Amino acid sequence: MSKHALIIIDIQNDYFPGGKWTLAGADAAADNAAKALAAARERGDFVVHVRHEFESADAPFFTPGSEGARIHSKVAARDGEAVVLKHKVNAFLDTPLLRLLEEQRITDLTVVGSMSHVCIDAATRAAADLGYSVSVLHDACATLDVEFNGVKVPAAQVHAAYMAALAFGYAKVISTEEWLAA
Repeated sequence: MSKHALIIIDIQNDYFPGGKWTLAGADAAADNAAKALAAARERGDFVVHVRHEFESADAPFFTPGSEGARIHSKVAARDGEAVVLKHKVNAFLDTPLLRLLEEQRITDLTVVGSMSHVCIDAATRAAADLGYSVSVLHDACATLDVEFNGVKVPAAQVHAAYMAALAFGYAKVISTEEWLAA
């Protein structure tokens, strides 16, 4: 018998308009994450909120103790829900996330949050490598435009490339509506 957890990664104020590191589609992704959160709560699934803070006050965003590093109100944790603080990209690295999942005997994970090409990618790959069955709700994740070696890549293409890679070998990548209907 499977036990399910919803992992909400880095849906924090700095990623929204007015924040220090605004993502394309942050509001729409958070709205879908909020739908998944409501459904997970209704089903009694284990919910983990992951929050990133850099360790240095001169970080470009998510500075320690800042309003920007707080979890966005659309997916705020309720009393009794786990909140994991991380300082690195991978939500499993140097955090209690794995221990929490093991204590709850979780076998299946659904991952939502930000950024698609960094923290969502890292956590999903790590979870799959650890033996979890993972689903990623692609429309409950957001990212931003990136540039590499003079090539500018729009956020939609960054997101699509990473979702395609995750779908190829690490996770079931579906829409929020598909997940809610399952």
